[in-house]
Amino acid sequence: MADYAILIDDFDIAIRLGIHPHEAVPQRVRLSVRLDLSYPAAPAADRIEEVFDYDQVRDAVLALAAGPGFALQESLCDAIAALCLADPRVMAVRVRSAKLDIYPDATVGCEVVRGR
Repeated sequence: MADYAILIDDFDIAIRLGIHPHEAVPQRVRLSVRLDLSYPAAPAADRIEEVFDYDQVRDAVLALAAGPGFALQESLCDAIAALCLADPRVMAVRVRSAKLDIYPDATVGCEVVRGR
């Protein structure tokens, strides 16, 4: 077995996220995703077909952001984790979200860890 981690950090999106009236419009949210993967063997041919393509995570998150949104950061993080875990090579995923513009002196966020 060959174990790897893929990191997608500082992924800024605009998404409807929150319960307050002023959050009915998209706001800036920063995401970080860590995927722990296990492959049968280390990639030998240096080809994308041998490994998890992180483009699929980015594309799926952008599709989520274009949708109706979420009331809770927990729900957003769980949805992203579920997308990642759809690939059987993903053993665990850690998703962190942070609302960037809620407070002038802090970000507020959520982190979930999901595994098999």
